[in-house]
Amino acid sequence: MKSSHRAMMLDQSDQPRRQGPPAPTAIVDGITLVGPSEYSPTESVKHTITDVLSILGNKALRQPGRSEERRLLVEQGIRHRVNFSRMAQRALGDPWADLHDTRRQEFVKLFVELIRDTMANKIDQYHENQILYLDEQRDGRFTCVRTNFIGSKIETSVDFRLERHSGDWLVYDLIIDGASIVKNYRTQFGGVDETEDAHREMI
Repeated sequence: MKSSHRAMMLDQSDQPRRQGPPAPTAIVDGITLVGPSEYSPTESVKHTITDVLSILGNKALRQPGRSEERRLLVEQGIRHRVNFSRMAQRALGDPWADLHDTRRQEFVKLFVELIRDTMANKIDQYHENQILYLDEQRDGRFTCVRTNFIGSKIETSVDFRLERHSGDWLVYDLIIDGASIVKNYRTQFGGVDETEDAHREMI
């Protein structure tokens, strides 16, 4: 990695500085979701986390019967900042090449749900606590934003690996306490027999 930036502490009341033109927004139940724009990698990660925190902390969305709506809003908040196709392809590994486009789309849809719930569950644990942005390390079109989620009893390191794609920095892997989400799912998927029937059941 070729460069790094000093650590930054997230103040949930502050808005990270944005570069370039204003990003498109959507407002749902008082929550403003900011679309993709010319963010730095760290700013992109901060906006993603801020969006998810806003949704998870919304009291109206915590009411019974609104859990599905809450999940969909989380998905909307991260969809434009995560390269789900790349993550799904890397997680599935070699069998990806044998899937038809329809099967690939079905698998990506499943993977979106997996990543959505993983990110929401992890961030929700630290909703009232601190997120420390340690540094940003770039290597060409790839970068790693290192963070610590600090709770009252536990601290978790989360590294966001991003790739420059069509002008935006998109997440393609999460490293939680040293373990890659992509590699973890690849191990799980690899435990299924790599036959057409197995793929059909898996996706």
